[in-house]
Amino acid sequence: MTLKLYVDRMSQPSRALLIFCKANGIDFEEVQIQIAKGQHRTPEYAAINPMKQVPAVVDGDFKLFESHAALKYLAAANGVADHWYPADLQKRAKVDSVCDWHHSNLRRGAAGYVFNTALAPAFGLPCNPHAAAEAEKVLLASLGTLESFWLQGDGDFLLGNTQPSLADLSLVCELMQLEVLDDKERERIISPYKKVLKWMEDVKEAIQPHFDEVHTTLFHVKEMLKQKRSAAAAEK
Repeated sequence: MTLKLYVDRMSQPSRALLIFCKANGIDFEEVQIQIAKGQHRTPEYAAINPMKQVPAVVDGDFKLFESHAALKYLAAANGVADHWYPADLQKRAKVDSVCDWHHSNLRRGAAGYVFNTALAPAFGLPCNPHAAAEAEKVLLASLGTLESFWLQGDGDFLLGNTQPSLADLSLVCELMQLEVLDDKERERIISPYKKVLKWMEDVKEAIQPHFDEVHTTLFHVKEMLKQKRSAAAAEK
């Protein structure tokens, strides 16, 4: 049976899943679930993912959600290169530790900040400066931890590795969401973290051309928002 990925390319975890499959030659059918149109809240999708979030995976009769779980499952089920999710239990546990840290730190900060400064209007909601300020604190602290702890070692990737893991892909897709911010704002947030910026470029290069192809939708939204900001400034 065909592996199905239920995704929205504006979703950071969805992009990680798509890139992983493309980079590893895993055949799949992409089923688009557009969050901005509320398609994740339909009864049909709830039967696939009761949490009503993306991404979700259907492999035959097997249904799975939560992006890190899905990435690990696909790595194990398809015999991908060991660097993605090592067979060695201690190395694997280290990758797991980064993934667990990601959700309660970097993702909470980056997603919260971007939504409350740039994306909320697309969902019919006002931007929330207070929520954005709180998320920014988490985001900056997380970038500092990435710079000083997770990017230690001789390798170019997380945990000092010489090749990217699932964690590298997931975290870089998260930080790519900052692209929809005003250019000066993105620069203010991320430019102090030189190791983080180099690591992001190394991950992108390691997974091309799939990385840029999957991010095309994000780049399109970035340009749309840029034009809206320019038009709004011209009216003032």
